[in-house]
Amino acid sequence: MTLLAAPALLAPCVLLLAAALAATRPGRRPGALPRWSEYAALAALALTALGLVQFLIAGSAPTSMLGLRIDLVSLTLALLVSFIGWIVMRYSRTYLDGEAREGSFHGLMLATLAAVLLFVQSGNLWLLAGATLAAGLGLKRLLLFYPERPEARRAAAKFALVWHGGDAALLLAAACLVSAFGTADLAALTATATETGLGAVGHLGVALIVTAAVLKTACVPLHGWLTEVMEAPTPVSALLHAGIINSGGVLLIAAAGLVQLSPGAMAALVMIGGLTALFGATVMLTQSAIKTSLAWSTVSQMGFMLLQCGLGLWALALLHIVAHALYKAHAFLSSGGAVAAVAAIRRPGAVAVPRLAAVLKSFALALALYAAIAMLFTALLGPKTAQALALGAILIFGVAYLVAQGLADSAPADLTKRTGLASFAAAVAYFSFQAVAEALWGPGLPGAPVPGPLEWALILLALVSFGAVALAQALFPLWSHHPATAGLRVHLANGLYLNALLDRAIGGFRSPASR
Repeated sequence: MTLLAAPALLAPCVLLLAAALAATRPGRRPGALPRWSEYAALAALALTALGLVQFLIAGSAPTSMLGLRIDLVSLTLALLVSFIGWIVMRYSRTYLDGEAREGSFHGLMLATLAAVLLFVQSGNLWLLAGATLAAGLGLKRLLLFYPERPEARRAAAKFALVWHGGDAALLLAAACLVSAFGTADLAALTATATETGLGAVGHLGVALIVTAAVLKTACVPLHGWLTEVMEAPTPVSALLHAGIINSGGVLLIAAAGLVQLSPGAMAALVMIGGLTALFGATVMLTQSAIKTSLAWSTVSQMGFMLLQCGLGLWALALLHIVAHALYKAHAFLSSGGAVAAVAAIRRPGAVAVPRLAAVLKSFALALALYAAIAMLFTALLGPKTAQALALGAILIFGVAYLVAQGLADSAPADLTKRTGLASFAAAVAYFSFQAVAEALWGPGLPGAPVPGPLEWALILLALVSFGAVALAQALFPLWSHHPATAGLRVHLANGLYLNALLDRAIGGFRSPASR
């Protein structure tokens, strides 16, 4: 057991040692420090990979040591964090070259990365709370890397307010659950609560865990800080997706057995997550700046992740964390290239505008194709849960938009063929990745609960809501020239001014001289 735990223990230590070295050289071009920072991140990645290989070869049962979980879920997340961390530190070598506080930046990045790496492997509520508190303190300093920017100060103030509110909720949750069950170990808590029931104090503790997760995933209406992270250097935006903005999902997955014992907590996750996903996706479509659009996309994706957790699709939520973290970190680091690519486009091609009949036909065809593939996978791999089928239907609504382009009257035959193939590929990919996720992480996570009246009502609400938004998006070209649309676009581009309300609440509209 000690051998299996060694790499997990050593990886954060290596990063902290490198961060301490950076503290001695905080200025411009601090010798070989940037190169050693990259090497430290690479060493942490190697140690984490070694721990995963050891675990797989030994075939050991999941266990814990010194508050750290040693299982396939925690090791997968640790490998994800250390890999993105290494890429970001490598990118930072050239991106920050010559900055006045280059050494300090590397130290803060390494210390924050170490805290996140500890967080994703924690199996103890107190350690979870301490690690996420440390990660938040490090990220706030990174957001203030350019302290002379008023926007950066405002973003950091909002981040601290929301993030540390989540820390307070998690500490209160730990206190409640420890007082009710006598332990802070998540595995022991889950086993005891499953046997005896949560009780009033236990339900309160789970509600506080959900509150902490919601606050840490930038859910509506406290999402404003995330859309302003572009005031920090680009590597910080990429580091956010190495387990920081995903920390709410990581927390819920770590406490999945506890959270699933509370139907009210699961229902809250479905409603809050669904609302955030729909709101973030709608606002994202109105943004012109690439990094701002990516930030709003993250808001939407984090809401969708909470929706998955609320439906009890824990393995799919973990797959979502892994895929989204890799994609979005790459998107931020390559955002400059995206700007150049867009600028190089001289004239966009013709856009096929589908009419109502084509849109309705596309939704019917996409759902029919999805149903056929679902029956095929059911015959091959066994029955699917109602929650998994509903989630797939929500995803296929997005594909229906593509199919509508192919069915438009002015669409060329090649476009029709490509959109049809895209719909087929998306449906096959969903069930394939679901099968892989369940095979990898399903044994270590609770299965989706059998839906009751409340769960069925929430599933129906989610299907209707996402379907209505997808339908409106597909029909948007038909009414985009209406005068009322211009005003709606302005309101949506400003996020319905929810962020402005938060600014007002924290005094963000006041000038520095008036403070």
